[in-house]
Amino acid sequence: MHRTKAVMRKTLVPGEQVIVTTRPQPRRLAGAAVAFVLAPALAAYASAWITRGGAARLAPALGRQWTPWLVTACVLAAAAVWLGYCLPRLLRWQGTRYTLTSQRMVARYGLLNRRDQQVNLAAVRNLTVHESVPQRLVRSGNISLETGYQGVVTFRDVPEVARFRDFILDAIGELPDESGAQPGGATYYPAGAFPEDMREGGRDDR
Repeated sequence: MHRTKAVMRKTLVPGEQVIVTTRPQPRRLAGAAVAFVLAPALAAYASAWITRGGAARLAPALGRQWTPWLVTACVLAAAAVWLGYCLPRLLRWQGTRYTLTSQRMVARYGLLNRRDQQVNLAAVRNLTVHESVPQRLVRSGNISLETGYQGVVTFRDVPEVARFRDFILDAIGELPDESGAQPGGATYYPAGAFPEDMREGGRDDR
């Protein structure tokens, strides 16, 4: 905790404060959640069918001696779905965090290989919110920030998107006329260049 506070003091410019920090809306995990449940269920059903001789009746060449191998293949298939499909999506969601400060909008991606993206609020020329039908059902959406220098940067599946948009507009409205922020829109920088944990003072930490 002390190390985190020290990093924040070094990274946040004087007068800059964290307004809110959150992760993308968990709807991204819907497919992984379904696969997590269905994979073992289907593997168990297939294993029972094989054990009762279903595979041997369907393909006589697959005699009883193949039963252990076929059951093992079903178990491995379920494990492959978990490890190859469900786990990467969970880690990708877990490693994504959106943070709004009084001067910047920051997105952090990744747990091991981290990539940070930031937009200086002083450079924002237009803010657009796009909500698909599934996103509207869970009150999430994509926020696009247009800057005159770097084009458009989009933050996807932001939860409580209307409230988050208001936070951004309020922060932009409170910027001083002569801000020390440098124009430049979106920039990338290595992991560690932005605070590792920015939950202090956040209103939404999912």
